[in-house]
Amino acid sequence: MNIDFDIFKIQSNDVLPSRGRILISGPFLRDATFGRSVILLIDHSKEGSMGLIVNKQLPIYLNDIIQDLNYANEIPLFKGGPIGTDTLFYLHTLKDIPGAIPIDEGLYLNGDFAMVKEYILQGNAVTDRIRFFLGYSGWESEQLDEEIKENTWIISKEESDYLMSTETKHMWKQALEKMGNKYEAWSRFPQVPTLN
Repeated sequence: MNIDFDIFKIQSNDVLPSRGRILISGPFLRDATFGRSVILLIDHSKEGSMGLIVNKQLPIYLNDIIQDLNYANEIPLFKGGPIGTDTLFYLHTLKDIPGAIPIDEGLYLNGDFAMVKEYILQGNAVTDRIRFFLGYSGWESEQLDEEIKENTWIISKEESDYLMSTETKHMWKQALEKMGNKYEAWSRFPQVPTLN
């Protein structure tokens, strides 16, 4: 029986990073913030890169930090990254919000928060339409490119509805599985190998 040990070799998939793509952390990245992360790239240029971790929910809700929303259902908050953790970011599918930045087809970042708040207080659906984040992930010029060369990140593409889902517990594993055999094997690598 021949075993192909190359499936366990960490090697990036050579896709270029760009706005709207996702970064999937490699299985051996042991980092409290970025281990087992899926990050949506908001911007990538020579000056640097910015993204939001989309699969790590915080133990507080938007309603806890914005008092005007105490009449709405509890709205989950996610950890966008370790930078600017006192800054609120929001991804949404609401195409008519002034000032919103297009990220991908039908997916936008930020915009007029008063209109977003009004949308919520009118009782409109938030789940799968708006996701809120505290903080963001950032890289200085060429830093992300270096990390990709070091095979820290695998680059992929996901549909907006998948990125907007608040069911994030298995998002990292699912993102790898969708990429095929080698990556599917990585998705089963234990988070703490010594406990295996």
